Amino acid sequence: MPSTASAIDAVVFDMDGVLTDTETLWDEVRRGLAAEEGVPWPEEATRAMMGMSTAEWSAYMATTVGVGADAADVAERTIAAMADRYREHLPTLPGAVEAIERLAARWPLGLASSSPRRLIDTVLDQLGVTEHFRATVSTEEVAAGKPAPDGYARACELLGVDPARAVAVEDSSNGMRSAAAAGMRVIAVPHEAFPPAPDALALASAEVRSLDEVTVELVEGLADR
Repeated sequence: MPSTASAIDAVVFDMDGVLTDTETLWDEVRRGLAAEEGVPWPEEATRAMMGMSTAEWSAYMATTVGVGADAADVAERTIAAMADRYREHLPTLPGAVEAIERLAARWPLGLASSSPRRLIDTVLDQLGVTEHFRATVSTEEVAAGKPAPDGYARACELLGVDPARAVAVEDSSNGMRSAAAAGMRVIAVPHEAFPPAPDALALASAEVRSLDEVTVELVEGLADR
């Protein structure tokens, strides 16, 4: 007999822009590197790099923006600067820890982030939520970053669930495209400073204004959508 199609078996969170208000920090650090070298910041660069893996955005910074000696140099300088900023203050979005704890009591949780592994581990440790995540994936650990489905697909694989029976919580255009391409249902929590494109938002099964609205009831209600 077929399994119950309506069941939700897991929830996978994005990190930057969903759990932590760090999209702005990434932008500030990258712009800062460009400014140090007197390189003008292309208007489209910020949105273009959202969701890219470390290899992808560092290559973009080196070749398209023109910062640094090479991609490896840009990546190291950027990640080191981000780690310093996190140690100073990790800007956690309202309701993040509560949402994790609420959903972890009902489903296995995963995380699919464009941040490098060392920053993912640092953030989850500082938030005190590491034990709530059964699987975490950095897009530097898969073939392609967001909007490709690789990160979300790998998180579902590690959780042992069918992506069609899993829900992603995302804020960015590329993140929503990535989760939808993996076959997941998507809850959109748009970032005020970087609102998603209309076509990406249209991929979401639900849109909320804050993590306080990401409830067990909301996730369960997505089962038939």
